[in-house]
Amino acid sequence: MSSRSDHLQIRPFRLDDRQEVIRLWERCALVVPQNDPVADIACKLQVQPELFLVGVMKAAVVATVMAGYDGHRGWVNYLAVDPRHRRRGIGRSMMEAAEAKLRKLGCPKINLQVRESNGEVIAFYRQLGYAVDAVVSLGKRLKQTVPSGSPDR
Repeated sequence: MSSRSDHLQIRPFRLDDRQEVIRLWERCALVVPQNDPVADIACKLQVQPELFLVGVMKAAVVATVMAGYDGHRGWVNYLAVDPRHRRRGIGRSMMEAAEAKLRKLGCPKINLQVRESNGEVIAFYRQLGYAVDAVVSLGKRLKQTVPSGSPDR
């Protein structure tokens, strides 16, 4: 682990982390109407829960990353670093941990989505070797979880 995050412990999510994780996601503006954090955590705990990681410093959850692998591509969601702990290599360490777990499963490529307007996060991922793919991301809701009139994601 890099010296910038020597005191960071990365471990699998535990149920008793839930409220702290949700508060972190709220501080990071990841909780929006179309992303119910309680439901997202419950779903993740049913599918590859070992790929849901938290970063802990001094007994506090300061980072998360949620990964998945479908046998074809890996996906990363909910990378979050507490704003008070950013620019210390924690995001990089969390991504390296997720990448290592996906690589061990045989994953050849990781995909992730970032809103076009989020230039700072796009720059972060570029520094980690990610590039914009020449594809269009399409989506179709199979279950209505978004209030009417909300932007869908």
